[in-house]
Amino acid sequence: MSSGDTQKPAADCWRRGNEAVQKENWDYAIQMYLTAVKLRPENLTYRQSLRFAEYKKFNNNGTGAAMAGMRTMGAKTKTKKSRMTKDWAGLDMAAEEGLQVNPWDVAFNQDVGDAAKAREFPEVAIFSYEEALKKDLGNKEINKSLAEVLEERGEYKRAADCWRRILKLEPTNGEARSKITALDTKGVMDRGGYEGAESTTGVMAPHEVAKRMGGNKASGPGQDPIADMERAVRKDPGNKDNLLKLADLYRREARLEDAEASLQKALEASGGNINIREVLEDVQLELMAKTVTVAKEQFRAAPTDEVRKQRVVALAAELLNREVEVFSARTDRYPQDMRLKFELATRFMKQQKWQAAIPLLQQSRSDPRVKGESLVNLGKCFAYDKKAQLARRQFEAAIPEINHENQPDLFKDLFYSLGRLCEELQDKQSAEEYYQKVLEVDYTYRDAVKRLDSLQGA
Repeated sequence: MSSGDTQKPAADCWRRGNEAVQKENWDYAIQMYLTAVKLRPENLTYRQSLRFAEYKKFNNNGTGAAMAGMRTMGAKTKTKKSRMTKDWAGLDMAAEEGLQVNPWDVAFNQDVGDAAKAREFPEVAIFSYEEALKKDLGNKEINKSLAEVLEERGEYKRAADCWRRILKLEPTNGEARSKITALDTKGVMDRGGYEGAESTTGVMAPHEVAKRMGGNKASGPGQDPIADMERAVRKDPGNKDNLLKLADLYRREARLEDAEASLQKALEASGGNINIREVLEDVQLELMAKTVTVAKEQFRAAPTDEVRKQRVVALAAELLNREVEVFSARTDRYPQDMRLKFELATRFMKQQKWQAAIPLLQQSRSDPRVKGESLVNLGKCFAYDKKAQLARRQFEAAIPEINHENQPDLFKDLFYSLGRLCEELQDKQSAEEYYQKVLEVDYTYRDAVKRLDSLQGA
């Protein structure tokens, strides 16, 4: 069965598992989630849901069923045999069989991680290794395997942390020491150095990379720009220029909390300079966005946790409200900046304030950079505001501005929206044509197939 054939039945099983969780029917939830995992073994959400249900079944006791060791002997035999033959799919399912008896079993979680790693399912591998480490943080083999997957994904800091745990256990481990040095260097280069630099501005000098490779050793003047600037600020704490330079250095290294503190001091030293305030606002928005991202990751790890869900909703609403405040003020300050008006309009749309977004989008469509997207959004606002003919004219005006090669998602969204609108206007022939445009490039897009079939059948 192909991946396309398994996607819907797997999703259906997962939904039935969610319904069972609401009723605290843990056995049926586990059965449904496990079926979803078998159909789509690369799907992280299905794995996390399965493990959550297994934990709840055993009331989070940390040991699983009574006499779990005896009851998992058959699964352990299967995992050994699968390892020997490199039957990774078999190893995966044998380990999942054991985890149904004791979801905290270190060896079974490691087996799932190893199977996922071999099958190139990195997200599942990371999740499984981390679950194993919760019970055995000092496991050298698991730390090493996790570090390898993380490094491949460019998560150098987390990979280095795995090697640091190994080094703590074995202070003479040369491989761990050299790996930590190499990963720290990669992290520096990836954050603000050579790789991915848009220009020579901000590229770290060789002495900075060399310093980073040396770990946390004290550096002298000229060896670390941040340390140099921190010394300059200590000597002259009221110098706003130095505070701004220090904040910029912090920001390049994603030290947003430090950048915010430095900008606060610079703002005070400047007497409330508006340009500094705007930079501070940008950093604060980045911090809020980071918090929302972390909350979403936590919710994804426990998708039935209502408290985590409400936290995501609250934080996202807080970020959106703050963005509206910031962009509203800047739109008033820079009335000729059409891009700002477009950004503010998109925030109003998220708040379903269609009438507030419409005049901003009407202005922003004069900017060639956002003309097509402005017209699409304008059409949506008119449609939601019950002005179908106006909406249709905006959508149709967007057609020559958007092509599938450059903006595939926007292209599909445009023609799908036109199809829906023409259905409402009883223009079935046009609706069919627009749905066909969508299906020409993506046959699985939303419910376009179902709608087209319905129109043609009618």
